[in-house]
Formats: sequence, C-alpha cells, structure tokens
Amino acid sequence: MTRLIFLAVAIALVYWLLRSFRNKSDDAKTPPQGEDMVCCARCGVHLPRSECITEGDNCYCCEAHRRGETTP
Repeated sequence: MTRLIFLAVAIALVYWLLRSFRNKSDDAKTPPQGEDMVCCARCGVHLPRSECITEGDNCYCCEAHRRGETTP
C-alpha cells in the first residue's frame, strides 16, 4: 500500500513539473509588444515615438535639434 501511495505521489509530481515547464515555454513564444520608431528630422537618429519631441509633423531626438541648434 505504501508503494502505491509513493507511486501516485511520484506520478503527480512528474505531471506537475511537466505542466509547469510547458506553461513557461508557451510564455516565451509570445513576442514582446513593440513600439513605433521615428526618425529625427535633423540628424536621422531612430528613437521610440514615446521618447521623441514633436513639432508639427516632425519628430526630433532632443530639444536642441527641435530649435535648430547642433549638439556637441
């Protein structure tokens, strides 16, 4: 009887481990959500839209480029 209980616990443990491993590998397959990239109108550097400075239809990488100045 002890052997049957031990065997049942061992099978349940292996099943739980396999199921846990499969769930982790499914999460790794989903691609991360991306963000639109824009190009600075002054220097051409690409940066995420959330980090750019916009003026009209133009996007800039920094305030100096928006003002038309050059950065060192």
